[in-house]
Amino acid sequence: MNWLTDNKIPLGSWMESFVDWLIDVAGVFFDFLSEVLETLILTLVGAIEWMHPLAVIAVVLVGAWFLHRSIGLLVFISLALLLILNLGYWVETIQTLVLVVSATFISVLIGVPLGIAAAHRPWLYTIMRPILDLMQTIPTFVYLIPTLILFGLGYVPGLISTIIFAVAAPIRLTYLGISKVPNELIEAGLAFGCTKSKLLYKVELPAAMPNIMAGITQCIMLSLSMVVIAALVGADGLGKPVIRALNTVNISQGFEAGIAIVLVAIMLDRICKSPSRGKEE
Repeated sequence: MNWLTDNKIPLGSWMESFVDWLIDVAGVFFDFLSEVLETLILTLVGAIEWMHPLAVIAVVLVGAWFLHRSIGLLVFISLALLLILNLGYWVETIQTLVLVVSATFISVLIGVPLGIAAAHRPWLYTIMRPILDLMQTIPTFVYLIPTLILFGLGYVPGLISTIIFAVAAPIRLTYLGISKVPNELIEAGLAFGCTKSKLLYKVELPAAMPNIMAGITQCIMLSLSMVVIAALVGADGLGKPVIRALNTVNISQGFEAGIAIVLVAIMLDRICKSPSRGKEE
């Protein structure tokens, strides 16, 4: 067996050479993309931080009421955000929310069209499936290495890593929703003279919407988990106090930051899950 271990395949060296080549060829593009994305994120964070915390809470409550008409949800969101404000993690929570929303928006913008295309072209999903499997099985820390090299420290490598990690969910569930649309609905649409685009917007997307919304919700949860880990590459947010607590064995700080993360996760999950506008509590 010595011959097997003595003749190591230089996969790591090949990847390092590829990354070096990528930096030489497209380094200017990566720098430009990093500047643009970081400027946008910092602008959003600064705009929300400029608002009074109570005004931000009011905006969130209005959005939650518009989606769910649930008094219980509004009470929970109010108490959760006030507790986060009281614990002193308001700024970190805003930074985390901006990163999660940005990553989710870009992931959905990429994932839903790819899922629709894969549902209409089985050969495309055959190609995409092993790639999606790989994206969902690679440990999350591995994503941080190439993005850190290409984009440097800060928000951007965390954002890019989060998008790569989370985009598989909307692709898979959009594909599942579109491909499971009953043939009777499609035949009825065709019988009424629908074109391909009208069939998509009038029949397939409404029928697949529960699956698409489930994909968006899962994407949000995946984004939140990755954004916390992205603190290791300099992304601000609730991940930073967690990392500091781990490094200094600060139980108090770790518990408080962990509570803030849990509350943010529950709020995002409840707000984005199964909106029902006509239901009141």
